[in-house]
Amino acid sequence: MGIGTSIFLIAVGAILYFAVDATVSGLEIQTVGVILMICGALGLVISLFLLSSYRSRGTTERTVVRDRDPY
Repeated sequence: MGIGTSIFLIAVGAILYFAVDATVSGLEIQTVGVILMICGALGLVISLFLLSSYRSRGTTERTVVRDRDPY
C-alpha cells in the first residue's frame, strides 16, 4: 500500500465517520469509517518507514580510483 492509497483510505474513512448519516441494516457506517481510517494510518506509517529505510540504505559513498591518466 502506498502513501497515496493510505491517504485515500483515511479520507474515505473520515467521510464515512463524520459526514454520512445513513442507516444500513446490519452495518454501522461509522464503524466502517473508523476501520478505514485505522488501516490508512497503519499503511501510511509502514510506507513512510519503508521509504526512509530505503533512502538511508542508498546513500553509501564510493571511492573512484583511476586506472591510468587520461591523454
